[in-house]
Amino acid sequence: MREVYLDHGASTPLRSEVVEAMIPFLKEQFGNPLSLHRFGDAPRQAVEEAREKVAALIGARSNEIYFTASGSEANNMAVKGIAFMNRKRGNHIVISAIEHHSVMNAAQTMEKLGFEVTRVPVDSHGLVDPDDVAGALRDDTILVSIMHASSEIGTIQPVAEIAPLVRDKSKAHFHTDAVASAGTVPVNVKELGVDLLSLAGNQFYGPKGAAALYIKRATRIMPLIDGGIQEAGRRAGTENVPAIVGLGVAAELAVEDLEERRQHLIPLRDRLIERLTKEIDRVHLTGHASQRLPGHVSVVVEFIEGEAMLLLLNMQGVAASSGSTCTSRALKASHVLTAIGIEPGLANGSLLLTLGRENTMEDVDYLMEVFPPIVDRLRQMSPLYKEA
Repeated sequence: MREVYLDHGASTPLRSEVVEAMIPFLKEQFGNPLSLHRFGDAPRQAVEEAREKVAALIGARSNEIYFTASGSEANNMAVKGIAFMNRKRGNHIVISAIEHHSVMNAAQTMEKLGFEVTRVPVDSHGLVDPDDVAGALRDDTILVSIMHASSEIGTIQPVAEIAPLVRDKSKAHFHTDAVASAGTVPVNVKELGVDLLSLAGNQFYGPKGAAALYIKRATRIMPLIDGGIQEAGRRAGTENVPAIVGLGVAAELAVEDLEERRQHLIPLRDRLIERLTKEIDRVHLTGHASQRLPGHVSVVVEFIEGEAMLLLLNMQGVAASSGSTCTSRALKASHVLTAIGIEPGLANGSLLLTLGRENTMEDVDYLMEVFPPIVDRLRQMSPLYKEA
């Protein structure tokens, strides 16, 4: 049976160069970077070299990069850290209606603590209107968090258009969740105009457990984890040196082959979208048709539940997802899909296929060989389909 991995949005495989760079820090270079003896020298130098490589990926300074254990931690650090630090100045936060759960739930937590949150709507393609963000700003707005790209529907947001409106109309800090986009499409913090940006290595062939938060110089933020002086006192805890080294190498490789990967993925993506929507009845694309991540295909299939599709695809050797990986086991309608106007019943039939550098047109052909019979089989068991 052919095996086809189409779930790169959940995690990407480690590149061999990343693994090779990590191994010494899992074995002989085991020291703590804060140690003053020689066993701490190589780990400390490796962490700082990785910081420089991650900074280069997004056009930042190395002293603006702070390592975290995940993109979710980076998002929580941005939302809660900025809110707590600026509470005396205001208590209003603005987010979009389709933010990742790590932003959305962090904002909900802040609401419970007395902050006010405005959720800006999106259109049917999942795009935020910059004027709607500007209209949501108030004198007491302290934070705006609008994702750079959606991991669920692939839509890339006009962050660079939103940033000057936030600067001109408020004193709020501007954060963007770029976990789905950094290392996949060009991301430059100066061009975007953001104060904070989250990224994660497992999205661009680096290790899980290694991520980072960009914090623009002179931006004050309250730490979420208290303890030692690691990460300039902003994130305590002994550094995960092997993972951080892997993140740095993955970032360096991403800079080198970003455009090559993009050019490889877009034809695969477009061909898969075309075949799914034309060859199978009642399959609808979600997200923007062109303003989307290069390897991202998201659809909803009428009369079928996503979980059933995934189980049968897995039996055919195809790894896919249904909605956000963080909530795919919750079996609830996606807040992202309902925000773009898809009714909950149809939203439960979501299918997410995310392509990677090793995928080929033969993988697309194989999916289109095994998927239509799966759809037919499941629809024959659906009373709603028979009614329709």
